Amino acid sequence: MVRADGTVDCGDLYTVAGLLGMTDQQVRLSIRRLVADGRVVQEGRGRKATLRATAETWRSIEPDIDFMRLMYQQDHGKAPWDGVWHLVGFAIPESTRPARDALREAIVYLGGAAVQSGLYVSPHAWEDLIKAEAARLGVTDHLTFLTSRDLCIGTESAPRALAERLWMLDEIAERHVRLIEIAATYLTRLRADPPETEQLTIAIELAAEFTHAMEPDPLLPPELLPQPWPGTEARELLAQCWALLLSKPHHNAPRLFEVYTEAARSVTV
Repeated sequence: MVRADGTVDCGDLYTVAGLLGMTDQQVRLSIRRLVADGRVVQEGRGRKATLRATAETWRSIEPDIDFMRLMYQQDHGKAPWDGVWHLVGFAIPESTRPARDALREAIVYLGGAAVQSGLYVSPHAWEDLIKAEAARLGVTDHLTFLTSRDLCIGTESAPRALAERLWMLDEIAERHVRLIEIAATYLTRLRADPPETEQLTIAIELAAEFTHAMEPDPLLPPELLPQPWPGTEARELLAQCWALLLSKPHHNAPRLFEVYTEAARSVTV
């Protein structure tokens, strides 16, 4: 619901939340938690209030744009894998355990899989992203980076077999199958040209379902995935939904409309 100017209109928020089955009390409690966590600043009261996203909230939103671009580039064969595995290892002292845990969470969020304790791998060149997070946490000196074209775990060295061993691909595929079903239903609803409030509600639901499907997805290159991969179909259907949403005029459209614009057009234009 965050708009391009970083604000959320609480009148719209309560209306959309109601359409999604939430009570006003649930919305009020959610707003209080967001304010307490430093995610938003509230100006005014009730439905006439405005929420303003903090810098930390913007920081958590913006990085996803690059991942959106990557996934569609891979789907269209524009980002072939070069066969290089990228590994990062760390040995952070117990005295800085919170930083160690935060770095591990960041590595997993970026799609890393544990090879063994303190050693993670990805098929993507993720070094700059990890270095930036390590610098923010103050643990840069505890990291080691390396690359390899002949990764072997136990007796397994075939890239696709390694990917199946390292990542829970069956579970990830199931989430994409669910997204296919939901996106197909919403695409039918959008083609019927619903009113703006319903469009906004569909957009929120699509974003939530997309997040549920993509959070555990390491965005492996097609060369490492079983084919056909349901994530490709799910993203194409989602892009068609966003193309329809973006083709209609919206008053103070949410920021997520802008985030998905380029990705949607890469498939539908």
